[in-house]
Amino acid sequence: MTRSRLFPRALLLLCFICSAACDPFAFTEDPFDRAVKADSYCSRVLRAQSNQKETNNEFQLVVEGDPERYQPGSTYRVSLTATSPSYFRGFTLIAIKEGAVGDKDEDYAGNFQIIDEEETQFMTNCPPAVTESTPRRRSNIQVFWTAPPSGTGCVLLKASIVQKRIIYFQDEGSLTKQICEKESFYGDGTDKPLLDCCACGTAKYRVTFYGNWSEKIHPKDFPRRTNHWSAIIGASHSKNYVLWEFGGLASDGVKQVAELGSPVKMEEEIRQRGDEVLTVIKMKAQWPAWQPLNVRAAPSAEFSVDRTRHLMSFLTMMGPSPDWNVGLSAEDLCTKECGWAQRVVQDLIPWDAGTDSGVSYESPNKPSAPQDKIRPLTSLDHPQSPFYDPEGGAITPVARVIVERIARKGEQCNIVPDNVDDIVADIAQEEKEEDDTPETCIYSNWSPWSACSSATCEKGKRMRQRMLKAQLDLSVPCPHTQDFEPCMGPGCSDEDASTCMMSEWITWSPCSISCGTGTRSRERYVKQFPDDGSVCTLPTEESENCVVNEDCSPSSCLVTEWGEWDVCSATCGLGMKRRERMVKMPPADGSICGAEVLEVEKCMMPECHTIPCLLTPWSEWSDCSVTCGKGLRKRQRILKSPVELGDCTEELEQVEKCMLPECPIDCVMSDWTEWSECNKSCGKGHTIRTRTVTMESQFGGDPCAETIQRKKCKIRKCSRGQGNSDEKKRRKEQREKRRSKQGRVEGTSEHPGCRMRPWSSWTECTKLCGGGIQERLMTVKQKFKTAPLSSCKDRKEIRACNVHPC
Repeated sequence: MTRSRLFPRALLLLCFICSAACDPFAFTEDPFDRAVKADSYCSRVLRAQSNQKETNNEFQLVVEGDPERYQPGSTYRVSLTATSPSYFRGFTLIAIKEGAVGDKDEDYAGNFQIIDEEETQFMTNCPPAVTESTPRRRSNIQVFWTAPPSGTGCVLLKASIVQKRIIYFQDEGSLTKQICEKESFYGDGTDKPLLDCCACGTAKYRVTFYGNWSEKIHPKDFPRRTNHWSAIIGASHSKNYVLWEFGGLASDGVKQVAELGSPVKMEEEIRQRGDEVLTVIKMKAQWPAWQPLNVRAAPSAEFSVDRTRHLMSFLTMMGPSPDWNVGLSAEDLCTKECGWAQRVVQDLIPWDAGTDSGVSYESPNKPSAPQDKIRPLTSLDHPQSPFYDPEGGAITPVARVIVERIARKGEQCNIVPDNVDDIVADIAQEEKEEDDTPETCIYSNWSPWSACSSATCEKGKRMRQRMLKAQLDLSVPCPHTQDFEPCMGPGCSDEDASTCMMSEWITWSPCSISCGTGTRSRERYVKQFPDDGSVCTLPTEESENCVVNEDCSPSSCLVTEWGEWDVCSATCGLGMKRRERMVKMPPADGSICGAEVLEVEKCMMPECHTIPCLLTPWSEWSDCSVTCGKGLRKRQRILKSPVELGDCTEELEQVEKCMLPECPIDCVMSDWTEWSECNKSCGKGHTIRTRTVTMESQFGGDPCAETIQRKKCKIRKCSRGQGNSDEKKRRKEQREKRRSKQGRVEGTSEHPGCRMRPWSSWTECTKLCGGGIQERLMTVKQKFKTAPLSSCKDRKEIRACNVHPC
């Protein structure tokens, strides 16, 4: 993750030209341009480009995923590459609407983000432009570009580069790409975002999350045993509140969701926003991340929106991961026609919260310091990333979210009438309530409901159970394993379901006042009308009194409503649970707030013998078993529950391969040869011996030593005046001896037991002066059957050469 700088603009024209360090415009603009000082520097850039049109297919402009259309507000990685051995020195990126001249600020749009400040920077004289930080040879640069808002139209991506003093630019071809706005997913033409909503009344929606993250679709390094989605947390809210957004910094609540999968802090932040939030959205965690829909229904939740709180945001963590999430940010459900969107479908890719610098699913914790901005993951982030693609392809979506309108209430001010979808909902069984099960608690499926305890129309209870299979984190308590609900005997019901089927009640609205006694309300809707066509008389709305702050005197303080009860502190047996509320406003007279902000009560969990398998979290990976090369490392966890509670089949140790730098290899040399004859027949001379390198040193091993050694030699003193004649005589005798010997070899070419080939020619001297060596070989031509093994071998002779001083 890198630091980034943002410049808001409307449409992208990418032009790669030299910067201030190597200004190409000194030889591309005409004298008239230089004279017109009133012209903007950016428009001069564009005119300079239009004067240089030279086709060169060695350079290519690439947008990640090679899309033909862009999603407004989405972020893309843009690269300029040179095919080897080509390169470029300078470039510039500039953003402009298609067909615009570039002489007005409104001609430019989109958000540039610098990925590497050592490579790229924003141009001083033309703020929309990005150029190189330093001029040098390079074959690739990358930047992020966030697409402009809806309604901008088509985008031209054009490129110009500088190679030495030559500018390459194309109006068409590999350095130009047109990308147009993608059609909206919204059924009613919803734009994103609408800052002011003109719709009337309220609308109710159901959001459903379909996880698509599985080993089949995302096989690289997929965490088979621990993959999951954390509990989903979100809200419907006003434009004045931002849960999360690209280019922003993660709050403490977002950080806890991103790194730990815990929604507690995020929910606390949401509830502190008071009237800016209409509905808190919560959905249960999913272990594992994907299962067929006929095995596990997709999680869903219902929420409401109104004219001031018409945006919807949520997020959920991909687990395990450093700080990766998916979600929606400020999804606007209000349409330009002053109505409410019917249906929204969005495919989701993961994004990085900027709080941890890990690059893989199970990277060790590495906090980002300073904290980075929220950004989408890309396929070029890091070679160890599970989404890495060296060709820069688009990441396959890991989830899809569908938001459907299920009801409207109050007078609607748009002309679109209610249709069947507004009043008839899916009659499939809904979940009774939201499940806030922590993702660290692994359960079996719920058993079927038991028979009702009452066989009459008196109220009774029925029960279902589930088994706690594992508790991954003992510091996070796991909720109940038994569930009860009221019931009555066969044929008895508070509501006649055979004539009118109703939905569950929606969550209570906030209290109508912030101090004293007020009212709150909740709603439900008709799921199925009577078969006989009669009117459904069952109420769809109810209200009740509520007390937020009993004391409204100047010495009193304003507090929020009570939050939800925490899970029981015990996983089995007797425990405690608590709930909290917060002080919204201290007393006006400066006194201490005396209102209770914490309530605690007892809770009973199933008997402890129903929990057979409790494990500690995994330890850190051990060091590699070797100091260099390939080895193994392992990690462990401990069984904490007593053995007598049942067998635990979970593995307690994991082993994986590890790779450290290659081990050093020292240089290997042959043995020394015999010392050569003295190079002088009398007086002082020298003799040499040699050896060869069998294997060069590798990976930092000991280097090779000397291959030639020389030492002094003295046969006898030379007689005065006879030194030269004796030397000539000695050389003549040696030549005659060699001729005689060579004649015998060539004449007979035989050695005892074998026939030899003639001597080869002497090799070139290894040195031009200072004493070198020469070699020649005699090899076996034919070996007789009767020859002993040691009598027939290849022969080699070595002699000194160029012994004169350098």
